[in-house]
Amino acid sequence: QVQLVESGGDLVQPGGSLRLSCTASKSISVYHMAWYRQGPGKQRELVAAIPSVGSLGYTDSVKGRCTISRDNAKNTVYLQMNSLKPEDTAVYYCQASGFGFEYWGQGTRVTISS
Repeated sequence: QVQLVESGGDLVQPGGSLRLSCTASKSISVYHMAWYRQGPGKQRELVAAIPSVGSLGYTDSVKGRCTISRDNAKNTVYLQMNSLKPEDTAVYYCQASGFGFEYWGQGTRVTISS
């Protein structure tokens, strides 16, 4: 079992930046990690993914504006978001997957509004 705790969500003006963090209760080095989001009235969607080994991936709407990274020594995954837009407003969830299991955090709310 892996517990995930997200943090860093906030109310930010359009064009601003945020860094989300997801800290795990145990080592994440062997897990595929990802950030998802669910906007108001929308389905949950994949934002970015960082496997234990391999290439990063981003959904088209955040390419060039977001960077996912991981610090296995700190059991933490980050999502740096820049040039934020109102359509980025959502609850952002962290996911760890591997060995046939998926683990989710409770989410952190990001609101982009002037």
